[in-house]
Order: sequence, then structure tokens, then C-alpha cells
Amino acid sequence: MLEVREIEKAYEGQPLLRDISFDVHEDETVCLLGPSGSGKSTLLLIIAGLEKAESGRVLWDGEDLTPVPPHLRDFGLVFQDYALFPHLDVFDNVAFGLRMKNWSPERIRQRLAEVLGLVDLAGFEQRRVTDLSGGEQQRVALARALAPDPRLLMFDEPLGALDRALREQLLAQLRRILHETRLPAIYVTHDQAEASMIADRVLLLHEGQIVRQGVIADVWAHPASAWAAEFLGVGKVVDGMVLDRRSRVETPYGVLTVKCLHEHKRGQRIKLLLRPADSNAGVAISGRAADVVFQQGRFKVTLDNGLFVYMDTAPKKSQQLSVKVQIECLE
Repeated sequence: MLEVREIEKAYEGQPLLRDISFDVHEDETVCLLGPSGSGKSTLLLIIAGLEKAESGRVLWDGEDLTPVPPHLRDFGLVFQDYALFPHLDVFDNVAFGLRMKNWSPERIRQRLAEVLGLVDLAGFEQRRVTDLSGGEQQRVALARALAPDPRLLMFDEPLGALDRALREQLLAQLRRILHETRLPAIYVTHDQAEASMIADRVLLLHEGQIVRQGVIADVWAHPASAWAAEFLGVGKVVDGMVLDRRSRVETPYGVLTVKCLHEHKRGQRIKLLLRPADSNAGVAISGRAADVVFQQGRFKVTLDNGLFVYMDTAPKKSQQLSVKVQIECLE
């Protein structure tokens, strides 16, 4: 099991990572999800041993890896730019690390037959990597990472250079491979769709800190903070002022009654999340349709007041609507 404990990292005198701690268990894919500059890739490089932290530790089964050089950590890495050798064919690219470990030619041939079959590249051994498509090159990079049978796989925005259709295809293939091999993995991305498809557990990074973590469904259902809710795009975050202890809150949409687990004082400013209601039990708010986008079999309708809902049929632009929203009090 991988353990990351209290990692601190600064860049040009400014904190980049602050008190980062988490575990990765056997047969688990953990996704580091956050915007550019949140410290995701730097954290991955620290785990790999390619960057040094100011403080904190990275452990594997209780062993401190601080003095262990990157090539002896037995971790596999896959990057967005593939990092393949353009002058070598597929076989020699995938075999490179095995030759560095002094594997015998016969053992290398056997292992390459296994991993190239796993990534659906059997028969590509003699192909030049420069003649391959982007998706095929990324599968070569994955085969190279898998070949030494690493104890952990790490992916740094591996599909960022590919179009969406190909990303979804390779994500499904990658998820299958991770399940078949039962390898633990860390997957870095800024794309929520990728995270939802690949991750067993997600860690939201913001300004160098983990602000929310958990299984996908829980994080999306309860983002907990205004930043997380806005980043995930699960609803509209609005300011409100508490009017009384009965949880009546004054908002740009009028006075709303909020069921909240936090204790608030009269006059206190708070953040509310208004998200599409799953049933007719929500609060009705009116507005005009300002934008309509077809998404995954339904229409996302954004109103002129900033709220959005999902509808089975598309309304006309500027049509007056009364929509139901759920209200959640954020920390």
C-alpha cells in the first residue's frame, strides 16, 4: 500500500503543496482532480522520486522511500506526451526498461507478447512509433509502463492530447486493464469526465490542498465547499444572509428556507448551493431560458438568473420557466 504523509512543497518561495496525506490501496485507482496549478503533477513527481518535497514522507508497505532513487521504486509512469523513443520501433520502446534490468531476450519476448496483447497492440512489434496514431502511441507508453510488472501505476494527464471520442475509448480500455491486473494507480487530470470514468476514489486539489475526497458519487452529491461545487459544476453557488434560527436565508432569489447542519447566527453571510432537483420536492424559482445545450440524452437549460436544470424537451429561448432546485448549505 502507498502512503503519502504530510507532504509540503514550495515553488519560488510560495507554497505549492500543503500538508498532503492520503493512501492508495491494492486494486484501487485514486484520481487527483483539480485545475492547472493546483499541484497535481508536482505531487505525482514527488511520489515517483523525480521531485523532492520540503517535508513529509512517501512510504510503500511502511518503508520510507525518501532515500530510494526513482528507478528502484518500481513505479510505472505514463505521461501526456508519451515520452517514446522516436528512433525505436514498438518492440524496442516497450523492451527498453526490461533490458535496463538485464532481462534475458526470451523473457523479454514473452513479457512483450503479454503486455502488447493486453493493450491490443499484438502484431505492432516492428512498427515505427512515429507511424502510429496518438491513441496507439499512448497504448505503447502504457505497455512500456506495464512491462516490468510495477507495483504502482501513475498517469499524468495521459489522454490530454487526444480527442474526446478516443479519450473515452482508451479510458474504458485502461479501466479494464487496471481491473485485470489489479494494480493500484494514481491518475492525474483536470477533466471531471475522465475522473468519473476511471476513479474508484477522487481527491480534489485546490491551491495545494486536498479540499474534498471520497468516492465519486459522494463527492458529486456533497461537494461541501463553494469552490468544490463551482469546480464540479453541480449547481449555482450564491451568497446569502441568515435571517433567523429557523434557517431562513435572504438570497438574490428571495428568502429561502434552508435545512442546514451548521450553526449560524443572525446576519451571518453564508454560501448556498442551488442545484437541479431530482424530484418535484424542490423549491420553485422562475426565470427565462437563456441557453440550451444537449448533453447525454437531455437538455441542460441555463436560465437568465444563472440557475440551470435538465429537461427532456428543449424550451424556446427566452421562454418563461418555473424550475425546481435543491438547496444545500456549504461550509
